[in-house]
Amino acid sequence: MTTEAETRMGFVLGLRASGITDQAVLKAMELTPREDFLDGIFKPRAYEDVPLPIGSGQTISQPSVVGLMTQALQVTKRCKVLEVGTGSGYQAAILSHLARRVYTTERHRGLARRADALLAAMDRTNVTVIARDGTFGLPEQSPFDRILLTAAAEDPPAPLLDQLKPGGIMVLPVGQSDTVQTLLKVIKTDQGLDYQSLGDVRFVPLLEGMAGDEA
Repeated sequence: MTTEAETRMGFVLGLRASGITDQAVLKAMELTPREDFLDGIFKPRAYEDVPLPIGSGQTISQPSVVGLMTQALQVTKRCKVLEVGTGSGYQAAILSHLARRVYTTERHRGLARRADALLAAMDRTNVTVIARDGTFGLPEQSPFDRILLTAAAEDPPAPLLDQLKPGGIMVLPVGQSDTVQTLLKVIKTDQGLDYQSLGDVRFVPLLEGMAGDEA
């Protein structure tokens, strides 16, 4: 029978094989128990490199993609980070090990409540979960050093780019919801925006407004 330590070791080796080489990112992912963000029959599959359902029609992203996005964000301990699309809270938990402050928004109130409770139970005190439409960012807390979107936009949203500090980095999937999307890294420079493609991904679409399926 595989021990928990062996499972975690295999998980990290799998991340390395997927191109995640940043030691701080690997450590943050090793310290964040993915099974805590999953329910029932999905818990035993926590360390498979697949997306899994979390309710409200949403998924927890596959670990290799989470690692790739986190690595591209180049988070340091001085960074204030905005995440749009809290989902299970897994990505925010990983970011909390790397950043000074993490603000994360979620349009599904039920998911936001659950993620907030999970992160509090894990003592991730530098994370603030906010139930709101994240497409317009969080102007009252801007500017941000880093911005991460976990849903696909047709283009990088202008309000979010406006809330990114000069020298800041935004990572997001871009593309139509019914096609393969491209993961983009956007660096805000004095000369304008520098775009880098990081490969093909598939995410749920970025939607405006609060979800109407929950109170």
